[in-house]
Amino acid sequence: MSEKKSVPLSVLDLAPIPQGSNAREAFHASLALAQQAEKLGFHRYWLAEHHNMTGIASAATSVLIGYLAANTSTLRLGSGGVMLPNHAPLVIAEQFGTLESLYPGRIDLGLGRAPGSDQRTMMALRRHHSGVQADTFPEDVAELVSWFDASADQQPPVQPVPGLGLKIPVWLLGSSLYSAQLAAQMGLPFAFASHFAPDLLFQALQVYRKHFQPSARLAQPYAMVCVNVIAADSERDARFLFTSMQQQFINLRRGKPGPLPAPVENMDNLWSPSEQYGVQQALSMSIVGDIEKVRQGLTSLIRETQADEVMVNGQIFDSQARLRSFELAMQAANSL
Repeated sequence: MSEKKSVPLSVLDLAPIPQGSNAREAFHASLALAQQAEKLGFHRYWLAEHHNMTGIASAATSVLIGYLAANTSTLRLGSGGVMLPNHAPLVIAEQFGTLESLYPGRIDLGLGRAPGSDQRTMMALRRHHSGVQADTFPEDVAELVSWFDASADQQPPVQPVPGLGLKIPVWLLGSSLYSAQLAAQMGLPFAFASHFAPDLLFQALQVYRKHFQPSARLAQPYAMVCVNVIAADSERDARFLFTSMQQQFINLRRGKPGPLPAPVENMDNLWSPSEQYGVQQALSMSIVGDIEKVRQGLTSLIRETQADEVMVNGQIFDSQARLRSFELAMQAANSL
């Protein structure tokens, strides 16, 4: 067996809401994808927290994880991630302690430092309502880990119930060097968001691996790389499906986020040259094509990054095409 074949493949789901659809239908589509992912052998399935975005339905991340966990049996489910500055650590410990108690051995807690929203939404989330904007992310992560790792004889003055001592896996997520450094310092697994911010991928991986300090949780560095994969039975069909994500990124850059747009035959009239450059830069690590193109792309990605795991995102307008894309991605991975 080749070394490449041992690299697990996982799913990132933003629970996209296509134009003309709604959150309820997005949740049903996510369940269909999670059930397929379980059958196909994907390693884990993560959902991402976003707020005030009418094209993404996964704002109440822990609630959605519970819905998918209740309707699957073996698939690992988690957050990719929970934006910790939006929440009191105790609340997150209790939410994920509840999930772990209901679905033992199947829950991951991936943590991000970004707000996942705009300034006005941050205020609506009660962030910095005191006017103080101190960065307590490292302390908050450490507090969560200490609760989860508490032994039976430890009785801290504040306890997450459930949550205390449940050993829930904690990941740090990032698109810059900050979380790479912190994950290395704390001896935690690290996931890089190269599906939308690829520029610092290789530098972040280098920092993480070079400075990694073994912990009770992790003896050696474990890095996951997230990329977009849009797969179809033909290169042309995959490029067509990819235009939905390209349009979504244009809308985000224009400050007009909305439902996931339907794909189009030609992008030329929809973006300016500068917008085209920016979107192509942000999505530069996307793997788009038929199964052979995806196989080549995954092979190159694993070789260049030495990733311990690859996570696949795919914002696709049609739910059946999305299912097919992830099916082809797994077929490609199995042929490495």
